[in-house]
Amino acid sequence: MFLLTIYGREREGAYSVVNEYGEKILYLFEEEDDAERYAMMLEEDGHPEMHLIEIEDDIMLQTCNLNDYKYTIITSNDIVIPPSTNYDFI
Repeated sequence: MFLLTIYGREREGAYSVVNEYGEKILYLFEEEDDAERYAMMLEEDGHPEMHLIEIEDDIMLQTCNLNDYKYTIITSNDIVIPPSTNYDFI
């Protein structure tokens, strides 16, 4: 599983999207290629350079559940396009 952070600021948080209820949703990518494509789309939209971090599935899901972080798992069957607004870093 992969998540996105800002290059050089990896300890400051991971990329998330704010849903219509104002909740931060952490994007967790199953496939590295999908995470890389999403990062490239963010950078093309003017975001800072992104860094992919590979994480153990079980550890990440446990961490999210323990800290009450909302998340979504982006599979190879999903199509996601970065929003022009409503993003943050958890």
